[in-house]
Amino acid sequence: MLLAVGRRPRLAALYAEVEQVRGDSFCAGWRITDLLRHAKICGAPDPGVVCLDDGPEFTALEDQVRAALRNKPRKEPNLARGSGRPMCDGCS
Repeated sequence: MLLAVGRRPRLAALYAEVEQVRGDSFCAGWRITDLLRHAKICGAPDPGVVCLDDGPEFTALEDQVRAALRNKPRKEPNLARGSGRPMCDGCS
């Protein structure tokens, strides 16, 4: 997952935005925002190729996601909520 976040930073940020607006987690037990914080603080593997997603297709996807976020959620965001266990101890 750290490699994927490094390769698609704009997509990871969009996932984090969905989490924040909906209050749901990307995966049971942890959030994409935790993964991004871990990558920033503790480091992440060199992603090699980085896909900047700066084309019109990705911008259209962002627009569609943000429009959907203005709608009422289709479900309560409790199915994917986890305990929020820490990913690491700060990589001491």
